Amino acid sequence: MNIKNETMGSITGNLASELSNGRPNVRSVVFVALAVWFGLVFFLASQGAFVGSVGSPPLPIFFGVAIPLALFFALYFGLKSFRDFILGADLRFVAAIEAWRWGGLGFLSLYANGILPGLFALPAGLGDMAIGFSAPWIVLSLVRNPLFAASRRFFIWNILGIIDFVVAVSTATLSSGAFPGINGLIGNVTTSPMTRLPLVLIPAFMVPFFTMLHLTALFQARQLAHAHPGSVRRNAEGLKKKATEFAKSGSEIYAKT
Repeated sequence: MNIKNETMGSITGNLASELSNGRPNVRSVVFVALAVWFGLVFFLASQGAFVGSVGSPPLPIFFGVAIPLALFFALYFGLKSFRDFILGADLRFVAAIEAWRWGGLGFLSLYANGILPGLFALPAGLGDMAIGFSAPWIVLSLVRNPLFAASRRFFIWNILGIIDFVVAVSTATLSSGAFPGINGLIGNVTTSPMTRLPLVLIPAFMVPFFTMLHLTALFQARQLAHAHPGSVRRNAEGLKKKATEFAKSGSEIYAKT
């Protein structure tokens, strides 16, 4: 049995059926929606819509992150054609896009130049870089074995990617200058530059977009685990056996030396 073909076929079967029945091309609609979303965020940012009042929490940024994610969940659970599109997306491509998060290095540069506070820039930058630099290994694992998508390692990697955003949004809020108790730690440097172009595109577009990619991966991993529980278990046992054999051979080499 060709597990790879069976796995990918079971995931994409419903999507192919939807499109063959003459329904709108969901992929095209999604790409157009992403372009419109980006354009809307850029326009609103150019009008200063994400700049909050001095001394207040950055609520416009919060809504910029929360509303797209709320729409994503509403479409996923309420529209079958969109759900089929998400469950049929190529996880190798999805994980490869996450590699762009190596750009978190820019946060460290902005911190070094006194533009962003370290309370936000350090965890946000280092977290993004960790996900971005590890993405190629995740892609390689998916290429070698599609069932890697149902592994614990793949699950943890995606959860960590989401946690990185939660930490970034939290520390950005604390560093906004709206909390007197924190101002002593950040001094006169706040996250106010993140509310203006071009940096505002990160929290208002890239953060929810990359979160959607992680959610896509988790939704597919859940379906794959349910569809092939035996295969996933055998895959995990095989990886554990290989790790044990590798450790044993390493010990033998060390003993000989």
